[in-house]
Order: sequence, then C-alpha cells, then structure tokens
Amino acid sequence: MIGDSSKIQPESGERPSHFAERLGNLYSIESVQKDKKHKGQFFTPFTISDFMGGLASTTESKEIEVLDPGCGCAILSCSLIEHLVKSSNLISISLDVYETDNKVINYTKSSISYLGHWLNGQNIKFKSEIIQDDFILSNINIISDSIFTSEVKPQYDYIISNPPYFKLGKDDSRTKACLNIINGQTNIYSLFMAVSSRLLKEGGEMIFITPRSFASGRYFQSFRNDIFNRLSLTFIHLFNTRKDTFAKDDVLQELIISKLSSKNDSSEISISYSNGISDLGEAKVREYPKNEIIDTNTPEKIIYLPVNDREDRILNLFKSWDGNMEKYGLRISTGPVVSFRAYESIAETQSDDTVPLFWLHNVVKMLADHPIQKKDKGQFIKVSPGTMPILLPNKNYILLRRFSSKDDDSRLIAAPYFGNMSKYEYVGIENKLNYIYRQGNHLKRDEAIGLSALLDSKLFDTFFRTFNGNINVSATELRMMPLPPIETIREIGQRIILHNNYSIEFIEEVIKDYFNIN
Repeated sequence: MIGDSSKIQPESGERPSHFAERLGNLYSIESVQKDKKHKGQFFTPFTISDFMGGLASTTESKEIEVLDPGCGCAILSCSLIEHLVKSSNLISISLDVYETDNKVINYTKSSISYLGHWLNGQNIKFKSEIIQDDFILSNINIISDSIFTSEVKPQYDYIISNPPYFKLGKDDSRTKACLNIINGQTNIYSLFMAVSSRLLKEGGEMIFITPRSFASGRYFQSFRNDIFNRLSLTFIHLFNTRKDTFAKDDVLQELIISKLSSKNDSSEISISYSNGISDLGEAKVREYPKNEIIDTNTPEKIIYLPVNDREDRILNLFKSWDGNMEKYGLRISTGPVVSFRAYESIAETQSDDTVPLFWLHNVVKMLADHPIQKKDKGQFIKVSPGTMPILLPNKNYILLRRFSSKDDDSRLIAAPYFGNMSKYEYVGIENKLNYIYRQGNHLKRDEAIGLSALLDSKLFDTFFRTFNGNINVSATELRMMPLPPIETIREIGQRIILHNNYSIEFIEEVIKDYFNIN
C-alpha cells in the first residue's frame, strides 16, 4: 500500500537525510511513474541533497526558521539542518514544510519525526509544521500587489527546495494570481522561487534545484527582473549531463542548483560544474564578477554560464561585438504555416496550384533540402485566397530550426534558402522553423551563406549554450545575439562561395581563421 512508511524504520545513529532517502526510494518503487511525472514530482537523490545542504552559510544566530516548499520526504530539509547543526551553534530550529500529495504525506511525517528525534539527541529544540496546502495559492497575498493585504507572513532564514516542474496553463489559478511576474506560459517552479523570495528574511538564503530555463527567454524575463530586484545570485552549479541527475525518474531537463541571498552586497558569482552526480564532490568552481554573468544592462537580464576557459574566451569575444540583426536590417520571424490549421491545403505531391512547403526535417546544416517525403509532412501547400496570408514571397531567407533533439550535437541548425532555387512566386515555411530575412530589401547571397555558417558553427553553438538550456531556439534570443561586423559575415560567405565548399568541416576552418578560438 502506498503511504505505508512503517515498512522502513530508522537505523541506530542513521542520519535523517539517509533515512529520508530510503523513504523516498520506497515511495518511488511503490508509486506509478506516470503519476509522478504528471505532478512534476522528482525526489532528490542523497548526493544532491547533501551538496545543496552544504551550500548554506554558517549562521551566527542560535535560533533559525527553515522552509521547504514541496518537500516530498523532506530530504532537503534534513540535509540542510544536518549541515547547519555541524557548522553553527544552534539551540532551536523551526521547520515548515509544504506537501499536498496524500500518498507522500505519511513518508513526510516519518522523516520529520525522525529528524526531531535526531535533533533532540543534539540538545536542539525542534518545532515543525506540515502544511497540506498549495504553496503558491496559500501565500498568494504576498505576490499580489493588493493594498488590502494586511496579513503578516512568517519570514525564514533558509529556504531549500526541489519544486515541481511543469508548465502552467493561462487559465490556471496560480498563473492568474501571478500575472505581474509572468510573460505568457510559465513553469510552476518559477512561481515557487518568486513566492519564496518574498518569504526570506533579511540576510537569508534560498537554495533551489530547478531547470535552467529561467536563465534566458522571453517567458522568464519578468521573473528574472523580479527575483534579481529582490535577491542576489551568489552561486550556480551546472551538470554536464541531463541523464543521471534524476535518472530513476527519467528527468531530461538541464538542471541547475542556485543559491540566492537577500544580501545584495555580493559582487561575484561562483559557478560550479560537474559531469553528473558521481563527481559532484569534486565539482570545479570558478569565480566571476556578477556583471559578466548577469546582463544587468538590458531588460532581459540573461544569465550566462561559462564553465571553462574556452567558454570564457567565447563569451568575451561575443561581448566585444556591437552588431546584431536589428542593426543590420535583418528580421527573424516564426514560420506562419501551422500544419493542423492548414491541413486541408497541404499536399503530398506537386500540382499547378501548389508551392514548396519547408518543414523542420527539410533543414540540415547549410542545406535546405526539398522535397523529402515524410509521413504526414506534405511537401507542398496550395495557393488560394485562404493560404495567401501564410505564404511568403519566394526570395532569399535563412531557415533555422526552432527545436533540436535532446541528443543533437548542435542547438543551432541553419541553412540558406535562395528564391532562385525554384520557379515559384511563393514559398511555405512551417511553424517549427524560424526564418531570417531583410526587411523591405534583399538578403544578399553572401550574407545568407555567411550568417548560416556562423549559426552552424561550434563557436555560435557554444555561446548559445552558455545561456540557453532548452531544446527551443527562440526568435527573441537570436534577435539580441551579438554578431560580428556585417563585412565579416559577407567575407565568410564569399570565401565559402569561392571554394564552393559548404561542408561543416570547411566552415569550422573558416571560422577558426577569423576568430582564432581554440
């Protein structure tokens, strides 16, 4: 029976975090995997919880208050408190945890009960409360700007969390309540962080493990502005692989551990890096000035996360460029053909009233290949009064995939498309592609080839990965990406044309010659 935590009992002298992990393992074995995914529920392995607990700064206070929203079996609370007991002279600890899953709650109670027993053996007073309410909705008054809010909420010295990860719909009550920090669709973990930031005492710290998607992108722009106006980011840990962080739960997001403090006097950020869990104890740490990591001069406040000397050099190279698409008169848009809406107009074969339709699979590095037959991906679209608003003039473009596979070597996959490749007046571009064009003018051949080559290069892919942890390639991020001088872009294109060599190997040689990043 799920929820029967009595199957496991603490062992003599066992650390509370070890017991909490054993409880979590029992729950994971007995629960249905799809239920956990639906809830965005991924239990924290001990190695990660121990690492996160060890990030807490020593406190001079003898009495502390701790919060763990979405606690599961409370392994993070246990790890944090164990480290604080070891490093600080505490006499009293108060712990509040939130957990709404009735199937987990008995495990939570067993874990916290043993934590209290363990603390009693350390002569430390312990008070705890398990709150079975939705963390965001129960604290919504502190995130809204209502002048009628008068209730005083508790304040915490430490907040530690592995919140749920799933996207919230626009009609979700939590989304509606947090519109002041949301741009469009968001992920629930960001609301956990936003609410927690308002519950932190002056001088307090919050430590979270979350997807790294909040580091960039339009959907998280308001969130980044909100949280960095309140807290100072002092530490981030990155994992090189998605696959073993929460391996037993099949979590494939790129996860990071972040530490934020309500002290805003930190001028540096530590970036820590490991391949996975097994080498977490030997993580490499680098220190950076805060203004090199967070782009505080723009409203986007994108977070750049280099992890080695090469990425440092690439980041500095890009920051030395003052060009971008807007400066060069270039625009980037999303393909206007939404396949399910245009279903009746999409055709498998060519006829007199059709034009080519390019899908994601038609675009590989430096090649817009058409036609490539694939089931349910008709290669042509009819020209009619109904489709004219979603067709584009047949001229020069750069086609760029909006999505990459989780296992793709490159996030950026671009190809030049030339209007003279076909006799048609129009061309169709499906919604999973972006296209780059020159507003009101002609994108020159050398520009299309040069910029495609840059986007396909390891240089640009590495830079893109320093701030983007998604498989999504958004037009917003590309629009603001620094570019070298337009003359350099054209020269690269001309050199490729002259040699008539569009291979990625030759392109890498050309890029290396121009920018000399080893």
